[in-house]
Amino acid sequence: MPCALVLSGGGMFGAYQAGAWKALARTFRPDIVVGVSVGALNAWAIAGGCSPAELCASWTRRESADVMHLRFPWLPWNGVFDVAPLQRKVEEYFARFQPRVPFVTCLVELPRFRQIYVTGDRITPAHLRASCSIPFGYPPVRIDGKFYVDGGLVEAVPLAAAVELGATSAVVINVLEFMPSRLLRASVGTFRAFTAPKRSFPNLEVIRIGPSEPLGRVRDTASWKEANARRWIALGERDAAACVGQLPRSFAGCQPPTGS
Repeated sequence: MPCALVLSGGGMFGAYQAGAWKALARTFRPDIVVGVSVGALNAWAIAGGCSPAELCASWTRRESADVMHLRFPWLPWNGVFDVAPLQRKVEEYFARFQPRVPFVTCLVELPRFRQIYVTGDRITPAHLRASCSIPFGYPPVRIDGKFYVDGGLVEAVPLAAAVELGATSAVVINVLEFMPSRLLRASVGTFRAFTAPKRSFPNLEVIRIGPSEPLGRVRDTASWKEANARRWIALGERDAAACVGQLPRSFAGCQPPTGS
């Protein structure tokens, strides 16, 4: 019975996902990997066989700070972050890791705010970059004449993508289950109330993993500090380890990945 690993967005909080995967990888290998925003990059690496140790190390290196490098554009929709470092990171990941299990990412098409799921040979570096393109953070990415942005804009955790690929159970790592700002929580909640499709998955068995304590403020999602990255990795590993015993029977057939 196919089981999925589903990763949310969350900027620099993505380090938490790396720590959680370190704990999960000891006993769990997903049949499907799904990711949006920064979760798409983590998911791409995991689906491509990146070891937990290597993924964690990538978050503690100084180069991670460059991915969200502030700039001051003339036009606000061009984004406050320099897109060049993100593009280099995406191209590096795309070249180094190729999915060994089905991988799905989610994009949002503008201006209709329509969600699309991309998988298989259709995925290009542009799709990964588009899934990370936070509105007003990075500019929209043009693909086949249409503009796309962050896949987590409409739906934080795209369980529907996992279900479409046949998943009957899923482990969700959502670093933004509790937004680090009341204003952000209210505004995003209102936006999703009008744009997110109303869906339920009564036959999908789900284990949810999220931070057991606050990861930080909004500014911490966009500002890399090695101490923060190490703290989030350690917390993710601890929180996920506490959930391993809760994995349902449907996960029993999932073997730990080679080289984890």
